[in-house]
Amino acid sequence: MTENRLVQSTSPYLLQHKDNPVHWYQWGEEALAAAKNQNKPILLSVGYAACHWCHVMAHESFEDPATAEVMNRLFINIKVDREERPDIDQIYMKALHALGEQGGWPLTMFLTPEGEPFWGGTYYPKTAQWGRPSFVDTLEAVANTFETDRERIENNRSGLMEALKAEITPTAPIDRSLMMAAGDRLVGLFDTEHGGIKGAPKFPQASVLDLVWRVGLRGGNDTAKDAYLHTLRQISNGGIYDHLKGGIARYSVDHLWLVPHFEKMLYDNGQYLGHLVNAYQATGDELFRRRIEETADWLLSEMKLPGGAFASSLDADSEGEEGRFYVWSSDEITEVLGEEDALAFAKSYDVHPSGNWEGITILNRLKSPSVSAKEETRLAKMREKLLKRRENRIRPSMDDKVLADWNGYTITGFARASHFVSRESYLEAARTAYDFVTSEMSRDGRIGHSWRDGTLVFPGFATDQASMMVAALALAEADPERIKRYITDAEDLATILEQHYQSEEGAYFLTADDAPGLITRPFSVADEATPNANGTAAEAFSRLYLMTGKERYKTLADKLLIALSAEIPKNIFATASLLSAFDTRTNGRLAVIVAPEGTDPNPFIKVLNRAVDPALMQILVSSTDDFPDGHPAKYKNALDDKPTVYLCREGACSFPIQSRRDLEIILQKVD
Repeated sequence: MTENRLVQSTSPYLLQHKDNPVHWYQWGEEALAAAKNQNKPILLSVGYAACHWCHVMAHESFEDPATAEVMNRLFINIKVDREERPDIDQIYMKALHALGEQGGWPLTMFLTPEGEPFWGGTYYPKTAQWGRPSFVDTLEAVANTFETDRERIENNRSGLMEALKAEITPTAPIDRSLMMAAGDRLVGLFDTEHGGIKGAPKFPQASVLDLVWRVGLRGGNDTAKDAYLHTLRQISNGGIYDHLKGGIARYSVDHLWLVPHFEKMLYDNGQYLGHLVNAYQATGDELFRRRIEETADWLLSEMKLPGGAFASSLDADSEGEEGRFYVWSSDEITEVLGEEDALAFAKSYDVHPSGNWEGITILNRLKSPSVSAKEETRLAKMREKLLKRRENRIRPSMDDKVLADWNGYTITGFARASHFVSRESYLEAARTAYDFVTSEMSRDGRIGHSWRDGTLVFPGFATDQASMMVAALALAEADPERIKRYITDAEDLATILEQHYQSEEGAYFLTADDAPGLITRPFSVADEATPNANGTAAEAFSRLYLMTGKERYKTLADKLLIALSAEIPKNIFATASLLSAFDTRTNGRLAVIVAPEGTDPNPFIKVLNRAVDPALMQILVSSTDDFPDGHPAKYKNALDDKPTVYLCREGACSFPIQSRRDLEIILQKVD
């Protein structure tokens, strides 16, 4: 067989390529066996459905019969969806970095028939440009070298395989001063005018933002807090935000947050939702409340799938153009709104006859972030009219596979939003997505990674188990009626992580010990757009220790953090989630609110919410009698049948607190 085999896939990204004249294989034994039998190198192409440059390379090269003929003649061609198989992507992206390349997608790697890398790059143009050779020239040169200069191939292969080895060198516990110094250094990288990290492109950098906020709390560092809040304001007003429907795009190509790559990813928006909750609690700013509601409503209306889970992404392109669905001309806005309203709208949303980017308009509020409440109401009606017009356009395609880890981030975001802005619909969204992942995507208590049309990629990855642990614990806080179930689930996932993913040193591989073998078992400490598996696991164990009082989870968190302590100083930017987890482990507290039926715990809840402390957990119960044995709050119940708070950490709880002022004072004592 030599035909394109991607028609057998369920991945929307792979299905985009099922009609290519390229004889694509999916990753697996069939492809590797073909490479060995034919003694051909492998061309591995990794991308994802919403990737703009993946589409460009597909249109230029993979859909071109002449280019496909060269690929088919010289290589065994394998196409991988990086979202479905992050393990494969992580291995070969690490190899690309070892070659001195920055990385990105599409990832184009050349492998031996055994699957070991020897060369690679990212996007290759069809014709030579920007100092890069054409794709066909590259293909012919690589194939010729493979045929005639095996010594060079072997040197590259052996060097890259050495670079792929996972080395874990435990040292000593992380010192608090490292976290504070790292946070201060990160704050120094922030753009004081435009927010985010200085320069372009600008990414939301969720893990970095989380650490910066925590450093601001622990050190009383207003500069750090301001960097966090200013960045969120700029994102929320920028062109990266969809001002008609809600939600953010993946990143901005410029330094202003004006011009996005227009794909909308679930993981960005789940994490953005959580950051908006922090910002709203800290400031009371209506901007953040509106963005919470708009983003949550967008997720519910456009990304929620039958069954309750959330789809992975919306494409950047439609009708063959990036961003076409989202951009405007001044004339079209006037046509929809009429001249008088169009003038008012233009003033607030940066609309000009000549456009604000390459002759077109990307709606944004960067120059006019605030108006009167009356004017905001008027603008909302205008946005509704423009949205109605936009709905008639050809929509970007959706990648509707369900990813457990990305849903975990989104469940956590919805749970926190429901708790802090009191929206039952958000809690219900978190519950239904959680129930889908833990039922449809689970086997024997283990979470799979990717689900579509009844097909499950299993076993899942460490990120899936860990992010769903965090989601379970967020729901335990937001949904006390099912608290036992959520804590039990989190404990079961902790056991699975320990049994199937843990290294001897106490850190965690991405893949399970019984997953199909690759050329190496992928391991990383670096955050990407989402927190690293190890950072998420350390956060989850630290929270589970607070919730249960069980020393086992404290030990797992400590062992993990010690195992990776030597890695953090090497790259604080990429290990922000580990430092945030260290903060939860050392500064984590659990507020147990014991409120007998008929009493009002809300005054205490408001005090706890105002702390805006990610390391502060809270649970509302009528009695602590059912707490696990050994939990410091067990049998500490309400005094005089009045709401009573116990603040617990490190195996001990505070005296019973029955006044708001006493709670405020004791909260301030721990930094």
